Amino acid sequence: MVEQQDTPPTKLVLGPENEHFWLVQRMAKATGIDLVKAADADIMSQKDWADIVTHCRGCDWSDGCGRWLDQSREVLRDLPQPCVNRTRLAEIKADLEELMP
Repeated sequence: MVEQQDTPPTKLVLGPENEHFWLVQRMAKATGIDLVKAADADIMSQKDWADIVTHCRGCDWSDGCGRWLDQSREVLRDLPQPCVNRTRLAEIKADLEELMP
């Protein structure tokens, strides 16, 4: 009989909170999402914000994200495919657009 060895669970390593806070801020700005307006309009709660930053901290595309964000800052862009927050940020953007007359 082969003895089975217990393997420890894989630990999720999160990136630096401050760095990812700013990556999310920059992503929102680059894609035309007003996070302050979203919070003021109750589209995004404090928990939503914390979840978005935490998801970003667990993303393995943060280096690519930084490079993407360092590209042209003069034109609004679509959310990039690899962004782990793409769906939630797109929802926030759509909800904000509904508020506009």
